[in-house]
Amino acid sequence: MGGRAEIPLPDYQDRVCIVLVKPMHDGNIGAVARSMLNFGITDLRVVGRTSEWSDEVRKRAKNAQSVIENATVHKTMEEAISDCSIIVGTSGKREDGDKTVMRHFLLPDELPNQLSDVEGRVALVFGPEGKGLLNEQLRLCDLLVTIPTWEGYPILNLSHAVAIICFSWFVNSNLDTPSGTGERLLDPELRQRLRLEISRLVATMPTKEHRREGIEETLVRVIMRGLPKDDEIHRLLGLITASADAFEKE
Repeated sequence: MGGRAEIPLPDYQDRVCIVLVKPMHDGNIGAVARSMLNFGITDLRVVGRTSEWSDEVRKRAKNAQSVIENATVHKTMEEAISDCSIIVGTSGKREDGDKTVMRHFLLPDELPNQLSDVEGRVALVFGPEGKGLLNEQLRLCDLLVTIPTWEGYPILNLSHAVAIICFSWFVNSNLDTPSGTGERLLDPELRQRLRLEISRLVATMPTKEHRREGIEETLVRVIMRGLPKDDEIHRLLGLITASADAFEKE
């Protein structure tokens, strides 16, 4: 009872990774590994820790020792997500109102359906226990997801949050790619170029300084929510680059 059966992993396992940013408790790292393997995800990346896993990590991982053995460690979040085409940040801290900039969320059940036809790797990023991802880390993300909870106590345990997101991916994934939907996700270098050009455009456009950050966030979120194809991004880049060039000449 409780062992792992020798059956193939789901097809999506090689294009989804879990990124833990500076997790505080060893037990949670092991529990996350176990939750991941429960739903067929094996790529674990840990930011700000060493790979000398403690007995507590291994004990809590149970039969997911392979996830721990193959986990990679990284100095920064940027390094951990460098080969990924889309970055999904998670947060339990929510904002309401028409003027919110950062926190426009998808729900866990929506995420797999939105990304079911992607070609690149998707990073699901979780912040440290208690604090979660900081605003500067959320700005590195293309999409945001939050888990519906009672507002009186909304913040979940780290391993529980990972389990819910992985479960939603498992039960909602469409493994059959419809015709005409291939190559939906950007390659990582093109994604980075898009974000840099948007930053340059916003930095050069004539607007009040305090508005620039919000404009940049809105452009990134709106464009990435459509999961554009590479050729669509190239066309958008032409427009964004030309606009930034024109503003720089003024």
